[in-house]
Amino acid sequence: MKTIMETVQKPQRPVKVLQFGEGNFLRAFVDWIIDILNEKGGFNGSVMMVQPLANGMGDKINGQNGLYTTVLRGVQNGKPVEEFRKITSVAGCINPYSDYDAFIAQAENPDLRFIISNTTEAGIAYHEGDKLDDKPQVSYPGKVAAFLYRRYKHFNGDASKGIIAIPCELIDKNGDNLKRIVLQYSNEWGLEKGFIDWLENACDFCNSLVDRIVPGYPRAEADAICEKIGYKDELLDSAEIFLLWVIECHGKTHEDELPTAAAGVNVIWTDDMSFYRTRKVRILNGAHTMSVLAAYQTGLNTVEECIKSDLIFPMMKRGLFEEIIPSMDGDKKQLEEYAGDVLERFANPYIVHLLLSISLNSVSKFKTRDLPSLLGYMKKNGKLPTVLTFSLAALISFYEGTEYEGTSLKGDRNGEKYLISDSPEVLEKFASLYKASYKDAAEKGKAIAKAVLSESAWWGEDLTAVAGLEDKVASYLESIWTKGMAETIRSL
Repeated sequence: MKTIMETVQKPQRPVKVLQFGEGNFLRAFVDWIIDILNEKGGFNGSVMMVQPLANGMGDKINGQNGLYTTVLRGVQNGKPVEEFRKITSVAGCINPYSDYDAFIAQAENPDLRFIISNTTEAGIAYHEGDKLDDKPQVSYPGKVAAFLYRRYKHFNGDASKGIIAIPCELIDKNGDNLKRIVLQYSNEWGLEKGFIDWLENACDFCNSLVDRIVPGYPRAEADAICEKIGYKDELLDSAEIFLLWVIECHGKTHEDELPTAAAGVNVIWTDDMSFYRTRKVRILNGAHTMSVLAAYQTGLNTVEECIKSDLIFPMMKRGLFEEIIPSMDGDKKQLEEYAGDVLERFANPYIVHLLLSISLNSVSKFKTRDLPSLLGYMKKNGKLPTVLTFSLAALISFYEGTEYEGTSLKGDRNGEKYLISDSPEVLEKFASLYKASYKDAAEKGKAIAKAVLSESAWWGEDLTAVAGLEDKVASYLESIWTKGMAETIRSL
């Protein structure tokens, strides 16, 4: 069978986009959009990826010359729809940990206009100790600060060489937060006022919201798909058909440079994305994070299985309609319609969305996606929301592990190993808590609930101060460890 490289001649286009992140989501979202813009919008640009971490997919992407196939599938008007697209918008991928010079050289590219990223919710964060001459800096914002400073110096502060940054991480005001930390590093490193002014006036850090379910590589179907399309592709990337990108700009939109309307792509340019963000993060992403860790521990493996489960689906539906939506402001009918659409998207039979994929960095995800609903519900109703509170206990029990495999903790599901992936400090904390000795499940639940909920750096506040939360989480943990996850869910 031919390889994808033998089936297409990739056009040579100038690199206009530097993309921090080479994973499934950005490849089926941003890079797919750029491919459409090249075809229909006259964008004529390519994407250079940058690995945010030392270990990543760069070698595999470069091994296929940046080429891969998106597999979009779903149901429209009651009929199954399937669309295969060869993506030719990716120029390649740079690993700044092994080739820093290649990374920083992109700062001198006169065609570059956009920096786009998805480094997970934990990526836009300050790391104490990052220096300008590090190769590279530990943090993503540190890398951006050093990159932009190199660009400023190379082009002598030319305002036309400023950068439009559009982060896709699911945190509130992602662009504003990235800019804030870039400025923090700039001041710490003693960079000149001219550079600060250039950042403020020549660059734009946009806030954005992304919405597309991307399960990624369809492992179980990969061989059959390759037979169908007629060539071998080790980087198949599956996603749903639905797509929405909301971009909040400061002062002006950048649609003149990123011609999404001309290409017919569902992108909303706005000066206030608050409604869209709150709706999507707390309903779609919140439903995921609220449900999947408990569901995995009952033996399920995919989102579709959750929708079909007479145990998990009622819990998910109750959490959505009786806790998350009542915690929110806005038109209740509109929110409920969106939630109904979300459940239909979850049921897409063509999307194999693995629960373990969603479990990545669940602590920061819970803080962003579900904690606002939990606290909002309590503020409005004066009591704890049952499903959301239980989901916090399910998260804690999912993170039970003491041994590492690579950079992940090893969990156990009825004798089956699974990997728990999060930031090193989060994993170290859980490992230490689970290594300790406890006389019984009740003592274990109380001690671990107290320790986890009091981690203000994780949650943005000490959650042991929330009336009744610590005791309820401890009680759920005891039940999970003595009666099992499924029986605990039934008892809700």
